[in-house]
Amino acid sequence: MDDSEPVTVDTVLAPVDGSDESATAVEYAVAVADRYDASVHVLYVLGRGVVRGMDVGTVDEAAVAENSQGFLEDVSRIADQRDVSLSTSIDDGFSQTRKTRHPGNVVLDTADDVDADFIVLPREPVSDAASAEVLEKVAEYVLSYASQPVLSV
Repeated sequence: MDDSEPVTVDTVLAPVDGSDESATAVEYAVAVADRYDASVHVLYVLGRGVVRGMDVGTVDEAAVAENSQGFLEDVSRIADQRDVSLSTSIDDGFSQTRKTRHPGNVVLDTADDVDADFIVLPREPVSDAASAEVLEKVAEYVLSYASQPVLSV
């Protein structure tokens, strides 16, 4: 007989990068949240090229904001369909000044900040070269270092 406590989940973290794969991860995160009567926090992680481009002025910040907000609105509709509470944030996955800042750290730091009990993230490299670097290796890192259960889809 197993005397362990039942699993409780209050907050599910879903890191995204705007790809179809990350949208699928959000669908799983919402399903987990629905099952446990939990909320979902979606973290939109900006890639190295976007961050560098904004730093030097070659990427239009307004366009980045519009694209990420559009994606987050789509995510909101997914959560609304299941009546799951949703919060969102956007963060740089890379830093020009801090070499230790990478998407894996950003995901784990956010998991701590939002007190996430569960993480759902895409495992497959995305096919779009512009965003492939964003969450491509995050799954391996997060699976290795997260203190929460992780579902990689």
